[in-house]
Amino acid sequence: MHAPSPMALLLIAIVVLVLFGRGKVSSLMGEVGKGITAFKKGVKEGSEEGDAAARSEVKEVEMKTTDDIDRARAELAAERAKFEAERARTAADSSLRDVTPNDTTKL
Repeated sequence: MHAPSPMALLLIAIVVLVLFGRGKVSSLMGEVGKGITAFKKGVKEGSEEGDAAARSEVKEVEMKTTDDIDRARAELAAERAKFEAERARTAADSSLRDVTPNDTTKL
């Protein structure tokens, strides 16, 4: 499939303007612009929250005593076990085979 020609795009634009009017199209484009701006703002805030969480995790890792180190190792071992259990569950789910009949000629 190929892209429409510039003349086809111009014809489509003229039909849209005739059907909806210039005011409706411009207000619609304004709403699209606001949506894009809000999306970009949300992405920026999300990345800032992620950076802040990463910085706080780095501060939590800075430990002084052996008790803190042992506790951190235990937490990491527990997280690793959860991850391995999730991986095993996913592997078991993916190994299930589809038993639905594929023969559509007997309908």
